[in-house]
Amino acid sequence: MSASPEHDIHAERRIGVFGGTFDPVHNGHLHIARGLRDNLHLDQVIWVPAGRPPHKTGQIVSSDSDRLAMLKLALGDSKVDRISTIELERSGPSYTVDTLERLNAQLDPVNLVFLMGEDSLRDLPTWHAPSRILQAARLAVAGRPGIETDLDLIVEALPAITGRIDVVPISELAISSSEIRRRVAADEPISGLVPPAVERYIVDHHLYRSRQP
Repeated sequence: MSASPEHDIHAERRIGVFGGTFDPVHNGHLHIARGLRDNLHLDQVIWVPAGRPPHKTGQIVSSDSDRLAMLKLALGDSKVDRISTIELERSGPSYTVDTLERLNAQLDPVNLVFLMGEDSLRDLPTWHAPSRILQAARLAVAGRPGIETDLDLIVEALPAITGRIDVVPISELAISSSEIRRRVAADEPISGLVPPAVERYIVDHHLYRSRQP
């Protein structure tokens, strides 16, 4: 797959939306967001910590307040990143389509771009109301160099994706939140995997120590 970003000259702002449990947020998340933002010339990235994602039932370990605090530390005083607590404030399952439609209503006029990894792209046809997701936002996919997803199969399952996707090769950082949690629980170092301020927060608040990843 190749990147073919298209710019809507009529949109006042191109804003990326990056969702995840961020438990904890790590340097891989920051790397993907920065790469997609720079390659697609996004004005801003909105980070959306997940409330209760239906596909990750039981996988959130830390409290909402801890995940939010770590995300704030990771982003610091960045002028091109901000956080939305829209999913943390909503009860029930957190569906991406609801988040995107609400952000569209709040930010209108805006051109939303939903940021995701290539692994999530493969699962997109099984998400809740995927056609509405594609009406609410373009997709920006962080492609892994050397790995080709069969886009034809995805188009066959989800025709609405045609013309609504940009795939950008991003060098991979082999970091996962579950591995970080495992390393902390095993008293192994995590330096270089998360921003220093996030590492300090994890240590100071004794996160991931008494639970399995």
